[in-house]
Formats: sequence, structure tokens, C-alpha cells
Amino acid sequence: MRPHWAMHELGLDYRTRMVAPRSGELQTPEFRTLNPREKVPLLQDGDLVLCESAAIVNYLADRYGPDSGLIPTVGSSERALYDQWCFLIMMELDAHTLYVIRKHGDLAAVYGEAPAAIAAAKEGFSKQVLGVESEIEARGPWLLGSTFTGADILLETCLAWAGRVGIKIGPTLDDYLARAQRRPAYQAASSLNYSINPDGSPRA
Repeated sequence: MRPHWAMHELGLDYRTRMVAPRSGELQTPEFRTLNPREKVPLLQDGDLVLCESAAIVNYLADRYGPDSGLIPTVGSSERALYDQWCFLIMMELDAHTLYVIRKHGDLAAVYGEAPAAIAAAKEGFSKQVLGVESEIEARGPWLLGSTFTGADILLETCLAWAGRVGIKIGPTLDDYLARAQRRPAYQAASSLNYSINPDGSPRA
């Protein structure tokens, strides 16, 4: 979702190949040549092969939208704040909490059940997101103030994910989520990104 959304924000033409994570396609020699870690998303741009959704968002914004506002100028104080938000979102909200819930919830057959870990992860997400909420209340409507950036792409996807696993967020973040989802680029990316089922079949 994140790379698709960034490309639509930047008005880029691109081709997409939808790959279901647990379809077996990630273990093929063809895919493992591109990413031996067997993970999606994966971007091919000329000779560049790039993985990790946040890295892809930042690359696209730097390479194709330096004047778009989607990413601040390298070396600026705004860029330092942008990087801070990206690292916090990807570590504290995505990897340390939401993905723990996914591993021991949806993927418990693979990683094992761990109810205590899930409970701690939900508590950790709720605590960390309070700081995000207060920043938006103070600076809003977006993380860096008046300009929508790639950090907002990362945050929206985490907030939406939290909702799907039953984590409640406050009205400020509810409004933020609705505001982000009204963006035409979000709607175009969402329509494409959620067009297949987890097994790789087309979604009705």
C-alpha cells in the first residue's frame, strides 16, 4: 500500500505485479534473485532493486518529487523531524507492536501463540501513539504541519492496521485517518492494493 500510495501522490506511471506473501511465489528462484529475504514490497526502477516500504517511499519522493512536498530537503531541520517520525513509526508502531500482534495472532500457526506478547504490544502501541496524537493536535493537520509527507503515508497505514486488530485511537487520530483516506492518491492506491486476496486470487 505504501509504495503504491507514494507513486500516486507523485503522479508516476508504473507497472505492478501483485504477489501474495504466502502463495509460494516469494520462494521461487526468480523472486529470490531479486530479494533473497523473500519479502514484499519490492521496487524495480532501472537497475535499482529496493525493498522495505519506508525506504521505497523515501526513495520515490527524493528521486521523483523533490519539489512535491512529499519529503523535506536533505539536511534541513524539517528533514530531521521527518526522519524521526519515519523511524518511530516503523519501529515503535509497526515492528515492535503491530507486527508482534500479527505474528502471534494471524500467523500463530507459524510463530506460535503468545497472548501476553499480544497484550503487551497493544498496550505499547496505545502508549506510543499518544505522543503522535499530541503532535498532530499541536502542529496538524499532518505530522509536519500543513504539508502532507511520506511520514503520513507510514502513519496512516499503521493507524488503519491498528483498527483492524481492535486497537482504539482517539478522535484526533480518527479525524487524521479520515483526512488521509480522502486523498485521491490514497483512494487510487487502495483500490489497486486491495484487489487480491491473501491467496493471490482476485477479490470480488
